Amino acid sequence: MYTYKCVLTVFALFFEVCVVLTAGCVFVQFFARSLKVLIVGELLGGLVLGSYAVIAPAYASEVCPVPLRGILTAYVNLCFVIGQFIANGVSAATHGLDSHWAYSAPFATQWFWTVIILAGVFFAPESPWWLVRKGRLEDAENSLRRLAASSVDVKPTLSMIIETDRLEQQMEAGTNFGDCFKKSNLRRTQIAIGVYSIQVLSGIYLIGYSNYFFTLAGLSTDDAFNMGVGFLGVGFLGCILSWVLLAYFGRRVIYSSGLAGLAVILFIIGILDCVPNYTERPPVIWAQASMMLVWNFTYDLSVGPVCFVILCECSATKLRGKTIAISTSIQAFFGIVMTVVIPYMINPDAGNMRGKLGFVFGGLASICFAWTYFNVPETKGRTFEELDIMFERKVATREFKAYNIL
Repeated sequence: MYTYKCVLTVFALFFEVCVVLTAGCVFVQFFARSLKVLIVGELLGGLVLGSYAVIAPAYASEVCPVPLRGILTAYVNLCFVIGQFIANGVSAATHGLDSHWAYSAPFATQWFWTVIILAGVFFAPESPWWLVRKGRLEDAENSLRRLAASSVDVKPTLSMIIETDRLEQQMEAGTNFGDCFKKSNLRRTQIAIGVYSIQVLSGIYLIGYSNYFFTLAGLSTDDAFNMGVGFLGVGFLGCILSWVLLAYFGRRVIYSSGLAGLAVILFIIGILDCVPNYTERPPVIWAQASMMLVWNFTYDLSVGPVCFVILCECSATKLRGKTIAISTSIQAFFGIVMTVVIPYMINPDAGNMRGKLGFVFGGLASICFAWTYFNVPETKGRTFEELDIMFERKVATREFKAYNIL
C-alpha cells in the first residue's frame, strides 16, 4: 500500500522509467499526427493526472497546521489556474503556426512540470497521520519535526493525531469505500460530493466558452485568444485574494456567498442575451463577455479554491483519500455530461441558446446555494478531532461555528 508521498513519487518516476504514463502520455500527445492517437494520449493522461486531484489535497491537509490548512488546500485550485494560464498562453502564441507545433508545443510544456515533481517529491516529509495509523509513532514525530520550526514542541500535535486516530477507531470510521456511506461518514461524503460537483453545476463549463462570446463581439481569433489569457489572469488574482478571505472569514460564508454571486451573474448573462437584435449590438455582447470575466473572478475567489478546503476538512482522516476519490469521480461524471451537452445547446445550428444558458446555470447555481445553506457546515479553525466529534454528535449545520465541544 502506497502512502500519499509514495504515490506522488511513483507518479513522478513515470517520467524516468522509460517516460511512462505522465511523461509517456505527453510523448504520445506530442507526437500524435492523427486524432485517434491524440485521443489515446489524452485518455491515458487523464487516468494518471486524475490521481493528483485525489492525492494532492489529502496530503496537503495532513502536513500543515490548522491555521494554514485552508491556504494550502485552496492552493490546489491555483495550480489548476496556473496550468490553464500557461496552456492558453502557449496556445495563443502558437495557434497561428502552420505545422504540428501549433498543438505540440503546448503539450511539451508538461514535461517541465514532471521534472519539477520528480525533483521535489523526495524532499516531501511523510504524512504524520498515515504514520500514526500504521503505528510508527517515532517516525510520525520525526515527520512533524521536519514540518515545524526547531523551537516548536511537536508532542502536543502528535498526541492530538494519536487521539484523533483512536477516536475514529472507536467510532468505527472504517477504511474501505463502503465505509464512506455508513453512519456519520455518509453525511461527510455527501458534503464532499456536493461542494465538488457544484464547481461544475455552477457554470464553469459555460464560462469556458468565453472566447466564443469575444469572437461574437467582433474580436479577431488572435485577440479572442489573448482575452482568454487575460481571463485566466483575473482568475489567478481571485485565487490569491481567496487566501486573504480564508484568514478572516469562514469557509461556509465565502463558499455560499460566492455561489450566490455566481447565480446572479449567470442570470445577468442570460438577460443580456434577450436584448433585441443581440448580434448587432457589440456593446451588449461586450457586457456579456465582461460579466463572464466577473464570474471567473468570483469563482476563483470563492467556490473554486474553498471547495478543496471543505473537501478535506469534512472527510474523516481515515477515509479522506477515498472520499475525495468518490467526489472526484462524480464531479468528472457531471463534467462529461456538460462537455457533451453544452456544445449542442450553444451551437447556432443546434440549440442556439448562446448566453441564455445563463438562465439554466443560474437556476442550477440557485439550487446549489439552497443545498449549501442547509448542508455545508463551518469548519474554520477546527481540528480534525473536533470535526470527528461534531459529525458523530450530529451537530446541526448552522450550529457548527459556535458549537462548544466540552
